[in-house]
Amino acid sequence: MRGSDRPLAEVYDVAVLDLDGVIYIGRHPVPGAADALAKARAEGMRLAFATNNASRTPSATAALITEVGVPAAAEDVVTSAQAAARVLAERLPAGSKVLVVGGTGLRHAVRAVGLRPVSTAAERPAAVVQGFAPGLSYELMAEGGRAVAAGALFVASNADRTIPSPGGPPRPGNGALVQVIRTATGVDPIVTGKPELPLHRETILRTGARQPLIVGDRLDTDIEGANNGGADSLLVLTGVTDARALLAAPPRERPTYVADDLAGLLVPHPEVRRADGSYHCGGWTVGPGFSVEGSGDRVDALRALCVAAWESGDAATAQEVWDRLS
Repeated sequence: MRGSDRPLAEVYDVAVLDLDGVIYIGRHPVPGAADALAKARAEGMRLAFATNNASRTPSATAALITEVGVPAAAEDVVTSAQAAARVLAERLPAGSKVLVVGGTGLRHAVRAVGLRPVSTAAERPAAVVQGFAPGLSYELMAEGGRAVAAGALFVASNADRTIPSPGGPPRPGNGALVQVIRTATGVDPIVTGKPELPLHRETILRTGARQPLIVGDRLDTDIEGANNGGADSLLVLTGVTDARALLAAPPRERPTYVADDLAGLLVPHPEVRRADGSYHCGGWTVGPGFSVEGSGDRVDALRALCVAAWESGDAATAQEVWDRLS
């Protein structure tokens, strides 16, 4: 975890934002998100929206983002479906048939790169691409399995085990559905969504970002994906990851910065300083044995606790300390 003496919106040219848990939850806006992003734009930061959701087209996704108060156009959106389509186009001749086990967003992405979407194994597709879609049928997954068993290239838009369900427990995601074809055929798919590199590469190609900042709420997709791509990241605590999970994050899932919400784009981030066996950040000090003293922004205390926990390997004690602070 690093510090920045300038607001992040001044340091990075493009914020690559996850959606659910960052800008909205379900179809409800995250409080303060629209205002923070408007101010970041006013300071010159460009916004891009990267999602593992392959069911919606970029236009439909942009409409939803705009609906919650953040103006967006289709060209601002990068999806795992587009990343999957690029992987296919790089491996197949133009006009090749691709069996699409997914929805409208995936079919549009395949067609946009000059490939031909089909729906049955009898059409002898060169590849099968799978992405989550509501109402995805057993029959279509069975067709995909037949084609993969016959030798078709197998690509998956993402491997998310679950997807959010407003007001209830998470539902099975594409990663769970991919196991149907994988188990039936013994073939592992090429996965293109976060945290794998194809979606990160697609985002950089489409935005032309020189110094992107990946912004998300999930350690195992957004933050790990940023680390895989060699980019800096901001974890916001408005979605699925809480402070306790962050304190226990393995190295591959540790963010560059952490903030309560997207207002973290607009402010400097104090550096965690080490001195005399203690960790200092803002007005807080974490001393030996995880003793905590100080006052001010509690995120500064969390930053210091994170570094202390990660360097000591004692996340459990750090979590207990954070629970008492909370």
